[in-house]
Amino acid sequence: MFNLLVITKLILLSSFIFAQKRDDYSKKIDSLIHTELPNSKHKFDGVILISKNGKTVYSTSVGYSDRENRKKIKLNDKFAIMSISKQITSVLVLKEAEKKHIDLQAPIKKYLPNLEQPWADSVCVYQLLNHTSGIKALDKPLTSKPGKVFNYSDLSYILLGKVLEFSTKKSYAELANNLFKDLKMKNTQCYVNSMTSLIKSYEIKDNQWDVEKIKILPDDLPAFGIISTAKDINTWNQALHQGKLLQPEMYNRMISYSIKAQHIVFGEKEVGYGFGIRINDEGKVHYIGHTGAGYGFTSTNLYFPEEKVSIIILENKRHKEMKFSYFFQYELKNLILKSSLLNKF
Repeated sequence: MFNLLVITKLILLSSFIFAQKRDDYSKKIDSLIHTELPNSKHKFDGVILISKNGKTVYSTSVGYSDRENRKKIKLNDKFAIMSISKQITSVLVLKEAEKKHIDLQAPIKKYLPNLEQPWADSVCVYQLLNHTSGIKALDKPLTSKPGKVFNYSDLSYILLGKVLEFSTKKSYAELANNLFKDLKMKNTQCYVNSMTSLIKSYEIKDNQWDVEKIKILPDDLPAFGIISTAKDINTWNQALHQGKLLQPEMYNRMISYSIKAQHIVFGEKEVGYGFGIRINDEGKVHYIGHTGAGYGFTSTNLYFPEEKVSIIILENKRHKEMKFSYFFQYELKNLILKSSLLNKF
């Protein structure tokens, strides 16, 4: 009996210690999001959702959805996810490629016959996907030879939307919204003018908070026009990275890369850029994802494939200085990199 009691206590103690280790990130995140920005009195404003194997292990909402009326942010509030929209566009293009309706190696002139620019015959579809087209503006020459230089471009994804519409004979909004419906992403949709359900957003400059007016046009949707929630983005991650959206060969093409670029959230070094997704495959922990910023919104969606962990951060404010806009998202990523979520015992 004595031995049984000792063993029981040891088991309970071990479980308690394990639980503490497993949850070593929660208090650290709570502390981080209540930390003031360097040289600023501003703290985190937005939502955070972290999941493992699709199940939420941490979530919180902090700050105000309407600062003027002191209305607090809720976890299911809708945010403009900005350039994370590009990942959705990439999947729509790749699904058409699987059907042989779009050839990724083909010149974009094939799908945009009205383009009269001479470079329309030399830029390929896949070069729009990974920002190596060299297109700066429709009325200007290419800035570089296609496929050689990374030059992040909203225009490339606006053109991809046109490629999709030519191939499918449907509007981009119809294609995207149908996909969200299939995935049961009930709170995700393409932006429409004067949306009343969208959370308020703010631009901060010189400590002044200005309400941002959203100016997303129908042509902009493929580049930065999707509205969503943290929970729905988690649903998206599970579908995309667990093989429910693309066939393995096409998914592997999406997360492969031939070009690198630097981004604040991913660190000082350049990382790979695939098709609408950044790939950090150096170091002990491999992670992929995308970010977005604009019209008073800042967002990050990261996925750690080996551990099946998602980190989703949506903020309804944006600083004029980019290093401040992504401060909490960069720090939170680094915190999770050192946590028990990504490290085996």
